[in-house]
Amino acid sequence: MKYNKYTIKTTTEAEDIVAAELSELGVMGVEIEDKVPLTERDRAAMFVDILPETQEDDGIAYVSFYLDAREDNELLLENIRNALYAVREYCDAGELSLRVTELQDEDYLNNWKQYFHKFYIDDILFIPSWEEAEPEDAGKMIIRTDPGSAFGTGKHETTRLCIQALKKYVKSGDSVLDVGTGSGILSVMSFKFGASSVTATDLDIAAVEACRDNLSVNGLKNSDFRLYIGNIIDDPELQAKVGFEAYDIVCANILAPVLIELTPQITGHIKKGGIYIMSGIIGAEGDGTSLSGRESSERADECWEDKVISVVRRSGFEILETVHLGEWTEITARKER
Repeated sequence: MKYNKYTIKTTTEAEDIVAAELSELGVMGVEIEDKVPLTERDRAAMFVDILPETQEDDGIAYVSFYLDAREDNELLLENIRNALYAVREYCDAGELSLRVTELQDEDYLNNWKQYFHKFYIDDILFIPSWEEAEPEDAGKMIIRTDPGSAFGTGKHETTRLCIQALKKYVKSGDSVLDVGTGSGILSVMSFKFGASSVTATDLDIAAVEACRDNLSVNGLKNSDFRLYIGNIIDDPELQAKVGFEAYDIVCANILAPVLIELTPQITGHIKKGGIYIMSGIIGAEGDGTSLSGRESSERADECWEDKVISVVRRSGFEILETVHLGEWTEITARKER
């Protein structure tokens, strides 16, 4: 089998955002090359006596991914180009050039599977489609994942943060709105946590098949699920279909600039006292700890987190908590009663 290697030239500031965009579009795995010095935590985790010499950090990063050369990848590549164009709007992403290299026959798309195995988010077990549950897994909540079908693995910090927030706030019988559902992982988790109905929106028609497949493989084929394709921010017809003041929970795992546009509109769709869960906000390094609304307001640096919080408060929400994991932030808010 022949594969093409695609390499995006960007900046170290934008490398994680570019990787996250690729993941959201269904790219199964990426390589990141840069000259950023290793932290003490990184060094300790490498378990080697002599570390390799590195060149001085020049701020340039290369993000690479692989696609089967036999398949028609033009639509995916066009979506990737559009996503890269959007990245320019909120950070210095460099030239964002896309270079392709044809590789020799090798099973690149399956070799990586030997490194991807079942994992936990809290007490929830995620198992890739090519593995089976063990006897000791009986009785646990099990979610079937297949990165190859654009489901997402749940391992990305933003997805993990949203799943943990949904677990905390979704109650039995809740109605949930999943904005920017992608492959439907947050919709799946909402049902698993007790939601009786989920409405989802996305810009990409590919979400229809991905959501259908992923709901089905997790035993949710006959669930009360609706998916609309379109932009809820500026499409009045879609807004009417979704419904106003209809949801106990709204979740949006979308990058910060989009959250800033989305939030004033979302307030009309969520019930009074309803919960608004947001992630995709890049900022300071964190370890998964939570800050109260008061502690969040005392942060001095003006960053994307602060900008999102400001818009959320102006739109009639009370900040309940912010959670940081890696460079990413999740914000939970409640609509005023």
